[in-house]
Amino acid sequence: MSDGTPADQFFDAAIGLLRQVREEESAAIAAAGTLLADTVEAGGRLFAFGAGHSSLAAQDVVYRAGGLALMNLLPVPGAVGVDVVPATLGSALERVDGLASAVLDTSPVRSGDVLVIISLSGRNALPVEMAMTARGRGVRVIGVTSVAYAAQTSSRHGSGTFLKDHCDIVLDSKIAVGDAELTLDTIPAPFAPASTVVTTALLQAVMATTAQALAARGVEPPLLRSGNVDGGHDWNTRIMDEYRDRIFYRR
Repeated sequence: MSDGTPADQFFDAAIGLLRQVREEESAAIAAAGTLLADTVEAGGRLFAFGAGHSSLAAQDVVYRAGGLALMNLLPVPGAVGVDVVPATLGSALERVDGLASAVLDTSPVRSGDVLVIISLSGRNALPVEMAMTARGRGVRVIGVTSVAYAAQTSSRHGSGTFLKDHCDIVLDSKIAVGDAELTLDTIPAPFAPASTVVTTALLQAVMATTAQALAARGVEPPLLRSGNVDGGHDWNTRIMDEYRDRIFYRR
């Protein structure tokens, strides 16, 4: 390990990963932003899904000040977040075959939409099936994952494939298998995960790219403002009324 406190070392690791994805994923970020802009301009809808802690990055782009109003969360009961008891149930649901298809069957997702699927490992049945099924229905899929898992672990989906194998665009978070950046001789397990920091930054970079792409075409990006600034509520009401047919989190 390098010198410095564990806090210093974690910041160094996270900053290093952010620099790496900035340099190595710039083309994929640009492509993802363009796809979202194309979809918004064409009247399509935008959705994001993540299970467990991967849901944090999905939630971060939904109903967010400074974010696109059209980003909707695609929830899977019991699998989004760690609010179920026992928390291990959420992990178990990620391995259930058929669950993703059932969710898509009852969701508003349709052909022409975009679905962002976040899964660090990309190996469980739920994200793999979600991507496969969505693409089979004419939905464009952006996957946010660590490609390293496909080389160092085995798939838990019957096809033997990973999320990355069923996406139109892949954003590689570069997170090492195990998602822990630090080690100490006095601590028996690696610790300090950085996947949330990096994945959230990747998606916000895509959102920023989308906003700029729309503006360059003469289309006002449907952005939300903070409700804690003067005029924010009025602004958001206008945006939500204008795009009411593509916003599902207020219904």
